[in-house]
Amino acid sequence: TAKSRGWKTGDTVTVKYEDDKTARLKIGATYEPNEFASPTLISTDLVGPHQERPHTPEVYVSMDGGATEANELALVDALGDNPAISVADQQDIRNQFGGMINTALNIMYGLLGMALIIAVLGVVNTLAMSVFERQQEIGMLRAIGLDRRRVKRMIRLEAVVISVFGALVGVGLGTFLAWAIGETIRGSIPGYVLVLPWERIGIFLVLAGLVGVLAALWPARSAAKLNMLTAIKTE
Repeated sequence: TAKSRGWKTGDTVTVKYEDDKTARLKIGATYEPNEFASPTLISTDLVGPHQERPHTPEVYVSMDGGATEANELALVDALGDNPAISVADQQDIRNQFGGMINTALNIMYGLLGMALIIAVLGVVNTLAMSVFERQQEIGMLRAIGLDRRRVKRMIRLEAVVISVFGALVGVGLGTFLAWAIGETIRGSIPGYVLVLPWERIGIFLVLAGLVGVLAALWPARSAAKLNMLTAIKTE
């Protein structure tokens, strides 16, 4: 804020309060942008008289010994065990924000589950149509020695290829969108770093292959049960 307005420590600036009154204040210090403090800080003694209902949403306290259970109990007792006031350390604040993120992730996983069901049905439909349209080809393969087990294996491999290819496209597109969105908000989030969950991505790819195998059960069985002579005569 100071850099964009050309301010420095010791300058006197004009401020306007909520009640439209103005005042001249001297800049006592400047600090780097961070998530702890607001872009501008003014003493409550100056702001309070100009507010209809003065409100302090948060108070930061530093205690000897750090965030210990004894210090937390001491704060609760000092505040008269007021149920309207909650005491939280850094980890509690992380858990609070992490809980919101986890809720959003759970919603996305729910949508992912629905998309997975649709994808399975799509793979089953694709394979069923493939088997129906390639009856003559399958019959010829059976005639030259391809047994039922290998026919099933062929259909399963096709399903795995379809599923894993779709998963790779989805992971690639999702990674690109995550990078693109991250680049747009990098300037407003200090310390932002893009971290790719390689282990989770690997698990999703393995699950995609497993889904392909499961989706191929019925089409593979149907292909293996085709009558060889009838399939060859199919046009």
